[in-house]
Amino acid sequence: MKQENTAIIKIFQQAVIALAAAMGCTWVLADGAIQSVIGDVQGGAEVVRILLSEPLLVVPAGFAIQSPARIALDFPATSNAIGRSLIDLNQGNLKSVNVVQAGGRSRVVLNLKQATTYRAEIQGNTLVVSLAPVAVMGVTSAPSAPPPATVFVESTTSDILPLKDVDFRRGTDGSGRVVVSLGSSQMGVDIREQGKGLVVEFLRASLSEGLRRRLDVSDFGTPVQRITTTEQNDRVRMLIEPIGEWEHSAYQSDNQFVVEIRQKKIDPTKLTQGQGYNGEKLSLNFQNIEVRSLLQVIADFTNFNVVTSDTVTGALTLRLKDVPWDQALQIIMDAKGLDKRKSGNVLWIAPKDEIDARTRKDFEAAQIIEKLEPLRTQAYQLNYAKAAEMVTQLTTSSSGGGTDSSSTRFLSERGSAISEPRTNQLFVTDTPAKLEEVRKLLVSLDVAVRQVLIEARIVEARDTFGRSLGARLGATDLRANRGGDGGYGIGGGNRVGFGTNYGNSVSSSGAGGSTDAFGSFVNLPAQLGGVESVGSFALSIFNTAANRFLTLELSAMEADGKGKIVSSPRVITADQTKALIEQGTEYPYSVTAPNGATTIAFKKAVLKLEVTPQITPEGSIILDLDINKDSRGETTTQGVAIDTKHIKTQILIENGGTVVIGGIFEMEETSKENKIPFLGDVPVLGNLFKSNTKESSKREMLVFITPKVITDRGPTR
Repeated sequence: MKQENTAIIKIFQQAVIALAAAMGCTWVLADGAIQSVIGDVQGGAEVVRILLSEPLLVVPAGFAIQSPARIALDFPATSNAIGRSLIDLNQGNLKSVNVVQAGGRSRVVLNLKQATTYRAEIQGNTLVVSLAPVAVMGVTSAPSAPPPATVFVESTTSDILPLKDVDFRRGTDGSGRVVVSLGSSQMGVDIREQGKGLVVEFLRASLSEGLRRRLDVSDFGTPVQRITTTEQNDRVRMLIEPIGEWEHSAYQSDNQFVVEIRQKKIDPTKLTQGQGYNGEKLSLNFQNIEVRSLLQVIADFTNFNVVTSDTVTGALTLRLKDVPWDQALQIIMDAKGLDKRKSGNVLWIAPKDEIDARTRKDFEAAQIIEKLEPLRTQAYQLNYAKAAEMVTQLTTSSSGGGTDSSSTRFLSERGSAISEPRTNQLFVTDTPAKLEEVRKLLVSLDVAVRQVLIEARIVEARDTFGRSLGARLGATDLRANRGGDGGYGIGGGNRVGFGTNYGNSVSSSGAGGSTDAFGSFVNLPAQLGGVESVGSFALSIFNTAANRFLTLELSAMEADGKGKIVSSPRVITADQTKALIEQGTEYPYSVTAPNGATTIAFKKAVLKLEVTPQITPEGSIILDLDINKDSRGETTTQGVAIDTKHIKTQILIENGGTVVIGGIFEMEETSKENKIPFLGDVPVLGNLFKSNTKESSKREMLVFITPKVITDRGPTR
């Protein structure tokens, strides 16, 4: 057995020597190193900056792939000094960048969302790769047109712009944010990791004396400790010094550039941190080797403390070349049905069933201890929520059960909670661990509810137009009325009289007597609905010798009316709380009861706004709306009728925005002609024997809604 272990160790040593030799060969061949890869947007184009330790002599060769959309660049005699192979950018058309080192050279692969062309140029130690814009909504450029060249500010702008301000803020998640106000939105920015810090360089920029300082921001409780800003020739250099394990992201909004540094999340159960497998690569080539011995080889390679269960047995044959050690360990455990439990730098490896049984026993023991743990009582002062409602939330099960111990929701089986409405306090009795969970829960629940102002505008417009033309034609023989040839006592001859109607025209003609004696054989005057008086013109022709009258009355009417009613109910309510506001009149009507008695009931004719708002996480507002605009209608034998306009809907609208949620449009046109048959059809003269009426009525109602979230300063506008 000892000889076999010695042979295994020798094989492992040879594998390590071979791996070191290969790495040594790579170091010999590699003359430069890729230090950082940064994505940026300049001049409306997407730019990728690849910073190297040594300047390139020529632009590296590359090629583009249509599916999947990728651009690959090969850097001969260059190593990867970034420390990782995957860089997530997620900017515009660029998803991520892979930097792969193999055989003394490195390949940089740009993973795109859509295929496009590129242009590369050397600027000192940086290779700048500009991507051509992709087609948008099916609109593409001419095939023969070359991709537009990216114009960089540092190469075209002769003026050096100053930085306006350098500020530091603490994020809600404990991250540190360095906020820089740029002199121009097109200013070039270069960011890279250097040692244990982060270096940000602003190209063709200057710095005022007041901003040349060293900021100590350690009191903010973020990974960032110090920020040093200096000016070097035609650029400004900023050194950010964080502590611990950290990661960064940078973005620009108009003239504001933000660098955000946050603590890197560490998973204590993973063998190596980061995405996927990141352990040092090794090669294994064994035939029929015991699993326990293979695990010992990996433990010697990683310097991990490995505890192997006695139930781990069996042999394994495998050949792995240049595989991360954590991936190799996972492959071995999967092949033999093993699992691991990590505590610090100690690994316990055993069959999966054995680890599951141990985990189950640990949970059962913790549950038993919880049942024996002494209880404590703690009081919680609530500010916004009602204590009685919090008791229901804590003790009522999700299935709607009672408040007994078997249906508790957040408390343990022995836990209980009571409320004191007078002081709005909550008293909880439970184990210390549960009391801490309740405290964290109340921090999230006992918060001020945001409020929303909802304003509705109901606009009703009315436009009416009418035109009517009519005539009255009459004649009489006064001799029959006077019983002979008697005259009116006026001189002989013919007379013509004018007036607004029969009476006025007869009087103006100089004839006396009552106008009721004059007959009318055409009576078709102008008429319009809702109009009491019309304009008219009368003509009376009187022959004194014959004592005969001929009277003509023409009437015409044109009416044009416009009206508008604007109703604007508004109400304020809390988020996800229904609100109602109404105004109007209640009309009484008689109702016969089943026993025959008559009672009085009331019917509403109101302007009503009923709404339930919901503020979304991104700041928009969902509204459940119910709007009524009623008015009194005609009176019937059963009572007063109600004319109603009603809309009920749900909408999503941005904060402070206005939207038309509905409308009703009505148009009524009538054309009417009254005439005497045959005579009314005579050209020109037929107008004396008929009347024409045309009426048009338009009614429109629109409903506008404007919600606004109310802040401490009032509603946002």
